[in-house]
Amino acid sequence: MPVDASPIASPPATYAQRVAFVCEIAGRLHSYGTTAQRLEAAVVALAQQLGLDCEPWSNPTGIILSFSDPAKAIGSSDITRVIRLAPGENDLHKLSVADRIAEDVANGRMSLAQGHTALRQLDADPGLRGKVKEVLSYSLGAAGVAGLWKLPWLDIATAGAIGLLIGLLGRWTSRRAATKEASEALAALLAGLVATLVATYVGALNLNTVVIASLVILLPGMSLTNAVNELASQHWVSGTARVAGALTTIMKLTVGAMIAVTLADVIGLDPVVRASRPQGAWVEWSALLIAAFAFAMLFKASRRDFPWVLAACVAGYAISKFAGHAWGAPAGIFLSAMLLTAAGNLFGRLVQRPGAIIRLPGIIMMVPGSTSLRGVLTLVQQQDVGAGQGVFLTVLNVVMALVAGLLFGNLLIPARKTL
Repeated sequence: MPVDASPIASPPATYAQRVAFVCEIAGRLHSYGTTAQRLEAAVVALAQQLGLDCEPWSNPTGIILSFSDPAKAIGSSDITRVIRLAPGENDLHKLSVADRIAEDVANGRMSLAQGHTALRQLDADPGLRGKVKEVLSYSLGAAGVAGLWKLPWLDIATAGAIGLLIGLLGRWTSRRAATKEASEALAALLAGLVATLVATYVGALNLNTVVIASLVILLPGMSLTNAVNELASQHWVSGTARVAGALTTIMKLTVGAMIAVTLADVIGLDPVVRASRPQGAWVEWSALLIAAFAFAMLFKASRRDFPWVLAACVAGYAISKFAGHAWGAPAGIFLSAMLLTAAGNLFGRLVQRPGAIIRLPGIIMMVPGSTSLRGVLTLVQQQDVGAGQGVFLTVLNVVMALVAGLLFGNLLIPARKTL
């Protein structure tokens, strides 16, 4: 008899295997910075494609997933998984790969075992090159933002140098639990001391502005925006927890900066402070490209996505700037957020990849992290509620404009892919 050369079909995945795969995908999407509403929608869609009923509940530090098999009697197959996770960090490359793996498994192009193997490959150590890129992103981001604010050359150089030191400090603090908890305060302390030393012995600085620019990578502006977005989508627990996390980060940064000011007074340093923004438009737009490149590295975008990320950063800033000049800053931020959200959804529809590749870098230049830190610093330094009141109102206006833009952008072009 002739031998049948056709491949032997793999046995269908068991209920437990499907549950395990959905849990792993959910944990990874959380770790890669996905907001609660998008994560839960993605998990439900994947579970349905794998023949599962799933009720997810996500918050910034964990996920609860309840599963059942619709083919069995009610209550006979219920499983609940509680997954404790650290707050996620944006990683566009891993998010895109995980999304593709989940889609391939759901469509039968990849088995569950192959999917697990492919996901584990994402845990590979980034190596020296990846670590160097992360540290450089801190320096370039700080210098780029200082240039966007048209600060003098000494201020830009100081911010870039402090950003580099903060990046190196971050590599050191991440190795120890105790220092990791205090990393933001230590970074602000370092930034305040170095900026004060430069302003004392080298030349006058826009002191507070340089400190804020050097800390730009650590500012929780995106977290605050995501929090209000989650609240608007009725994910109240996750949104409230994320607001608390953002406020805690701001307090840590403020504490570190104020300790630096106190130490400078004790030591007897007398920094020369000025308010000067002399740079021309060419510095601003050149700095925008540098900052965009830094955020592309910070968000760990893959090489093929760099043009998309750079274009989104530049477009988001340009739209908000020119529309803001014409109709006011809140209107400019709203229009920019709406168009970039719609563009991200269109990108997801056409390319079948996460819209976050466009949406996230598009709005990062507008988030109110620097403004919120400036408000708290002003409040603490002057011990006057009225001094920081105007800044907090500005933060509120920016957040409302961003969230409104995100909501209306989803209405303008609905997302086909939840990520």
